[in-house]
Amino acid sequence: MMRMDFIKVAPEALNAMLALERQVHASGLEESLLDLVKLRASQLNGCAYCIDMHSKDARARGETEQRLYELDAWRETPFYTARERAALAWTEAVTLVTDGHVPDEVYEKAREEFSDRELAFLTLAVVAINGWNRLGIAFRAEPGTYQPQKHEGVRAKAA
Repeated sequence: MMRMDFIKVAPEALNAMLALERQVHASGLEESLLDLVKLRASQLNGCAYCIDMHSKDARARGETEQRLYELDAWRETPFYTARERAALAWTEAVTLVTDGHVPDEVYEKAREEFSDRELAFLTLAVVAINGWNRLGIAFRAEPGTYQPQKHEGVRAKAA
């Protein structure tokens, strides 16, 4: 059961979070890459609502079931590009920042695949999803209720 509807309680904060999302999505990073990053961070954080949301968003944009099912074992599969692997390693390091404080080798791999600007926005994408995860977990957002077309409408209105 949801503890609080933080969106109704603090709409100005929601607008700030949505502004960050708009910047990330306008950065030129691939939507499919952002879907994987958001889903992986949500898996690491255990945010059921966000896992539900981002798996549905990824499917709606054409992501394969196989890649979604294997995401938590991405290192052991051949299904992800070098760029996606670098983004997933970066996502894990930034999400689990106290575990190694984002190692140099993860940074170097990310730098091989992303420009400075792209890496800045990839990091902001990780920051944003970690924030959403914490809100969803803290206030017990209910998984299963999200529908992609509703989210897209919110995103369009916010833009």
